[in-house]
Order: sequence, then C-alpha cells, then structure tokens
Amino acid sequence: MTKLVTIYGGSGFVGRYIALRMAKLGWRVRVAVRRPNDAIFVKPFGVVGQVEPVLCNIRDDASVAAVMQGADAVVNCVGVLAERGKNSFDAVQHEGAARVARLAAQNSVKSLVQISAIGADSEASSAYGRTKALGEAAVLEHFPNAVILRPSIIFGREDEFFNRFAAMSRFGPVLPVIGGDTKFQPVYVDDVARAAVMGVQGEAAPGIYELGGPDVMSFRALMQEMLSVIRKRRLVLNIPFFFAKIIAWAFDLLERVTLGLIPNPVATRDQVRNLAHDNVVAEGAKGFAELGIEPIDMEAVLPDYLWRFRPSGQYDAIKESARNLKV
Repeated sequence: MTKLVTIYGGSGFVGRYIALRMAKLGWRVRVAVRRPNDAIFVKPFGVVGQVEPVLCNIRDDASVAAVMQGADAVVNCVGVLAERGKNSFDAVQHEGAARVARLAAQNSVKSLVQISAIGADSEASSAYGRTKALGEAAVLEHFPNAVILRPSIIFGREDEFFNRFAAMSRFGPVLPVIGGDTKFQPVYVDDVARAAVMGVQGEAAPGIYELGGPDVMSFRALMQEMLSVIRKRRLVLNIPFFFAKIIAWAFDLLERVTLGLIPNPVATRDQVRNLAHDNVVAEGAKGFAELGIEPIDMEAVLPDYLWRFRPSGQYDAIKESARNLKV
C-alpha cells in the first residue's frame, strides 16, 4: 500500500523540495497550506493525484487533524520571519508546532519531522528564537521520537536571502547590511530536504540536528561572494546595531499605524536582535555527518539562479566569450 505524508507548509521554500523528493520516492503527498490555489504548482511533482494541495490553518485543531487523517508521516515546515496579524511567532512556531505533534501522536503517525532553526533558544533575545525553542520542546513532549532539523540560512533558487540582496544591488553603489560581522553557515535547500526525507523514512535517529553548509562566512563576506557571482561592484556598508534598532523601530511603528498596509521593508526589531548572534552549527551538535550527507557548496549553486542579476543577465556569458575572440 502506498504511504502518505502530510507536509504542513509544503508549498513553501523548503516544503516544496521535501514534497518533490517524497513524490519521487513513490509516496502520496498532501501539501497542507492556507491557500491551495497558490500551491497548484506542486501537482506535477508526481503522477496524477499523487501530490495534492489541501486547505489547512495551523492555528486550528480541526483543520490540522483533517489533513492528517490516514497519514503515515508528518513534516511541519511552517514558520514566520515576521509577525503579521494573527500569525504571531507564538501562534505559529510554538502553538502550531505543538498542535501538529499532539495530533500526530493521537493519530498514531509513525514519524514526525519538525523544521526549526539554528538559534532556537528559550532564552534568546528574539521572539523568533524563543518560540522556535518552545515549539521544539512541545514537539518532543508530545512526540519524543521526532526528528528536529535546525538549518542555518538556507539558499536556493527561491530563497529570500541572496535573491533579496542581489535585487537591492540594482539601486545604487552601496549595499547596506545589518550585522556585517555576524557569521552564517549557509545550507542548500535540497540538502535540508534530503535530511527531512531521512527523518520521514526512519533513516535518521530521533533527535535534534543542526544543519550548516561547508562554509562559515560573515554577512559581509557572503554579500561580497554574491556580488562576485553577479559581477557587480558595490560598497557593502555595515549599519551599526544602534542605528539599525532605531530604523527598525520606526518602520515597525509605520506598519502598526497603517494596520499592515505598509509592511516593514527593511528589518523588524526582532530580526535585528537575531542578526546580533552568529548562526552556525554548535560545537558537538549532530548534523549532516551523522546523516551521511555531504552538503553542497554555495559556489556550485549560486550562479545557477543569480545569473539574472548580472548586468546583461542571460547574455553576460556570451558577451564575455565574445571579448575573448581575436579579430
């Protein structure tokens, strides 16, 4: 009998890669999302009817339970980088994760994978980090055999990290960053998906895994690497945390006053707090090595999707080749 996995947030950046891998392995896949019509693109991941987007609100017990019926495994990818309306950090990353784990245990689901993040800490200065930790604790309380994955910054074709800053580089000679000396260990999205699939299939021992790529680099160095790939020269300007907090406070206030009509386009105060701490795999933590996965290097992936930000886009390589021709 074909097995079934329900992936909460399965149309998101990480979830879609997990859904694709599960479909290729022959699993039926339920992609549980708030807007199924926006997730139609997952259907061709498998044969007709194999991958189906379904309506689900992770804040509601009945909704979460309905899409879990008959599932052999569950993956929770739902998270928020900034609070919007009822989707607060606590409602989504703590209570939502607890709800998924509690109902999975009640429904005798065989395996559960929770996507968390490096920096999850009950004493973190940011609400993001604290609620990630509370979510992990709740998952382990209800489902002790869960596999919890804590990735560093994730990169890939649909990422909101390199794509965002590459787009910003179009508007002037300066590229501002907050926390230029903060260290990251970027990890390829499909490597995270591979780890999640191992958790689903029972090929990974229960517990917490911190996932980072081969390179540890400062925020400033990552931006310089990105600029090198898109072949642009920009001054990477570090904004001191003192000024960053003031700017974030002002834009947070503007968003609140306009009732969300003008979202914070820079960084929230909570994100600024996050950027004050390194985002790398902790010494002694379980990770890719224990899973038998060799993570892919950024240099092998970034040019595949950042080429569109080069001065001549898809024609940049042709122009370079033409310059080498001898008349």
